[in-house]
Amino acid sequence: MNQFTGLEFEPEISQDDFRTTMSRFASGLTVVAALDEAGLPAGLTCQSFASLSLDPPLILVCVGRGSSSWARIEGTGRFGVSILAEQQRDVCVSLARRAEDKFDSVPWRPSPYGTVHIEGALATIDCRIGTVHEAGDHLVVIGDVLDLAVRDEGTPLLYFRGRYGKATFRS
Repeated sequence: MNQFTGLEFEPEISQDDFRTTMSRFASGLTVVAALDEAGLPAGLTCQSFASLSLDPPLILVCVGRGSSSWARIEGTGRFGVSILAEQQRDVCVSLARRAEDKFDSVPWRPSPYGTVHIEGALATIDCRIGTVHEAGDHLVVIGDVLDLAVRDEGTPLLYFRGRYGKATFRS
């Protein structure tokens, strides 16, 4: 039996404290995007992304429940993930905002799967939406990987303590 079963208290954790603590975890930045049902690009910046399974190949992304971009993507049943390179900070900022024209200054191309690939990304992953789980104020989306592409050079765009950053990698 777990020694913590039946705890007599509920921890009180403020959103500010939680956000500050989680900002200590450096992460890469991605764009989750697809062509919506009208054939227009819909997408969002996503920091919560991970490899989930090798067999079968699965990834996960977490998106806010209130995302109007995700609502447009979800209806298509598919999405692409573009892993951003360090020089793509402007792409990240543009796609993080709520606006109808946020793709106007972003170089992108459609994929054969009806997803959107950001030009210059370090890698792209095309997925079919597998399952979607509700978790607090977010949705955990499991993607069945359909296709992959990588470029050999470049370094990732990182996010740490509310700021963009660079990393130095040694051979």
